[in-house]
Amino acid sequence: MLIHVVRSGESLWEIANQYNVSINAIQQINQLPDLNKLLIGQALVIPTAVETHTIQAGETLWSIAQRYSIPIQSILTINQITNPNLLYPGVTIYIPPIIHYVQSGQTLYQIANQYGTMIQSILNANSLQNQNLIYIGTPLIIPRRKPLIEVNAYTYQKDEEAAQTVNEIGYLLTYLSPFAYLIKEDGTLEPFEDVLMIDAANSQNVTPMLAITNLSTTSTGTNLANTILSNPELREKLISNVLQLMDEKGYKGLNIDFEYVLPEDRENYNQFLQLAVDRLHPRGYFVSTAVAPKTSGEQEGLLYTAHDYEAHGRIVDFVILMTYEWGWRGASPQAISPANQMRRVVEYALSVMPANKIYLGFQIYARDWKIPHVEGATAETFSPQEAIRRATQYNATIQYDNTAQSPFFRYVDEQGQGHEVWFEDARSAQAKFDMVKQYNLRGISYWALGYDYPQNWALLNSNFAIRKE
Repeated sequence: MLIHVVRSGESLWEIANQYNVSINAIQQINQLPDLNKLLIGQALVIPTAVETHTIQAGETLWSIAQRYSIPIQSILTINQITNPNLLYPGVTIYIPPIIHYVQSGQTLYQIANQYGTMIQSILNANSLQNQNLIYIGTPLIIPRRKPLIEVNAYTYQKDEEAAQTVNEIGYLLTYLSPFAYLIKEDGTLEPFEDVLMIDAANSQNVTPMLAITNLSTTSTGTNLANTILSNPELREKLISNVLQLMDEKGYKGLNIDFEYVLPEDRENYNQFLQLAVDRLHPRGYFVSTAVAPKTSGEQEGLLYTAHDYEAHGRIVDFVILMTYEWGWRGASPQAISPANQMRRVVEYALSVMPANKIYLGFQIYARDWKIPHVEGATAETFSPQEAIRRATQYNATIQYDNTAQSPFFRYVDEQGQGHEVWFEDARSAQAKFDMVKQYNLRGISYWALGYDYPQNWALLNSNFAIRKE
């Protein structure tokens, strides 16, 4: 797939012709609010077998051709390159697809084996329904191997809504984490309705993961966490209740999200994690944690100190980095998940834990701040798709912060109030996927389902193969 950024005066018809795809195909993948009204700076996903590659330091045209299993001449031709010596790091080039012409006597099974792919992948790439209906001379697009990752998604939707979402995009999920079972001071758990979403997860071969937390809508849960973590008997009781719940509901793993933990409870928290692993592993369950976005071991504060990255990486099966909320509701307008800040967190995490235990957190919502920002004012939160609808309504120009790798726009409403909106689009999603590839991370964790963002799911499917447990 390609990402096209709309320029002044461009129409959807012109863009579709440029890439030799239909208007309907572009509309289906982007869900545009108005086919006749594109925005300057708007990013569109183009459903084509052509890919892009940004040249890295040390790469040559030969090494790029080897990586993608194509002749050098194919790269030169599609990019209209006459002088290969003028390719520098940072330059983005097109990569043509692998095309196989069916030979006499060949079956799709043989072709798939030849290229190390699957029959279904070839069928999907070529929009074919019947593997037996291929003919001599037919050109087939051969999909390249994609990195295999795991994908978790938290959801705080109502049970029926969450089930519907999982039924729609469950083929792209490894785990589903209904958020969340609130711990209580006596070591019990506050129940909520999750039967339908668990059933939906199971039907889509998505593994249900039990999330427990000390957070509530009215409290950061600092004292609650202290009550549990500082008391060995309550720690044991909580794990016993977790196990009972997992057995009853069919959860296969545990995600522990304790936030705003007192610095003096750091070691107690580590001991609790070890207890969870010691008791869950023999039962065949896995254990994971969610941690605040730290950039060093010396970073202090109620949100950070008690989250011991080295210990979490050593004790549990995997760790979810909560790499979002720089642009929180009460902040001044800014990127919610700036790529430059996310990268700092990932690089610190990699210094104390292996890449195959790290999930990159990815928030999938937008925020609208009134400007100028007033201390104490909070932003409105909605979906990236609503951000595009709103930008279309007010004919806003989409801007892109190259440092944060995040889009934003400004508009003035009917009351004369100024607004600034930061959101996610195809470019920002691709930047996060590239980060996962660059650092060879285990996976991605979405916070949270329920926000419409069709570009993300299309690009996720294009970039990765998703592991199913």
